[in-house]
Amino acid sequence: MWQASFVADKLEGAGLNTEIVPIDTRGDQVLDVSIAKIGSKGVFTEELEILLEQGHIDIAVHSAKDMQSELPKGFEIIAFTEREIVNDVLLSNNNELRLTDENLNWIIGTSSTRRKAILKHYFPHVKTVDVRGNLQTRIAKMESGLCDALLLAYAGVHRMGYDNLIVEKLDINTFTPPTGQGSIAVESSVLMPSKKRKVIRECVNHPATEWLLLAERSYLKKLKGGCSIPAFALAQWIDAHDIVLIAGLYSLDGQKKIAKKIRFSHQQAEKAGLTLGEQVLQEDGDLMLKEIREQLDTK
Repeated sequence: MWQASFVADKLEGAGLNTEIVPIDTRGDQVLDVSIAKIGSKGVFTEELEILLEQGHIDIAVHSAKDMQSELPKGFEIIAFTEREIVNDVLLSNNNELRLTDENLNWIIGTSSTRRKAILKHYFPHVKTVDVRGNLQTRIAKMESGLCDALLLAYAGVHRMGYDNLIVEKLDINTFTPPTGQGSIAVESSVLMPSKKRKVIRECVNHPATEWLLLAERSYLKKLKGGCSIPAFALAQWIDAHDIVLIAGLYSLDGQKKIAKKIRFSHQQAEKAGLTLGEQVLQEDGDLMLKEIREQLDTK
């Protein structure tokens, strides 16, 4: 809802009348199992796309990291907002808690396969427990004793005003974020009138962020991945013209990691993402993905 209001404010600032239509998606409703167990495609988008198709809403607002790598026919992302700080953070009421402290067996709340795999790879002494729901729900579960800390994206924590609970901002070289983290995606039907589409893009889209996410999303598209796959991808500007994309894949148990890097001009963003995806697949990434999907299907 914060994201919807943020986009609505931008549109209203340009003189457009808006109405927010709250919609509970499957990902919002099913909170007792991980995203991987209820399916990675359309978990947070399917219900909204039905209303887009029927013309009941003009646009759908999503966390960009929740968007599947390839949208169903008839839909497109028409805008990406300026990216927030991309880091993952550790939330806790214990200010002394640090992941590197191997003397204590911390229990960390997260349902992300990527975050679990990273913890297993770099911090095997840490235990995890599945925690889902909105931020307030997760914090309440932590405070009830379910876990010692929560592992989350900085963007959501900051937007909801819980910066005071951040005890550690995690290094992106270790906790490299998933595709799209920190940005909001605006989705529409391809049948949206071009004039309305142009106005929305002018109000909401941040071109510098869009180039980065085009690279990241094309990488994920090559892997045919969704938000349940422990993949990571982060594109960053290094000067006025060039971008570096770091992307890769973990096995679910964290034992295997593939990481690749590519530098490219922003006009080559989508091509670069596909190239890097192909490199990961050729370096046994295809076998890792097969194992990941088989393991997720049996859980």
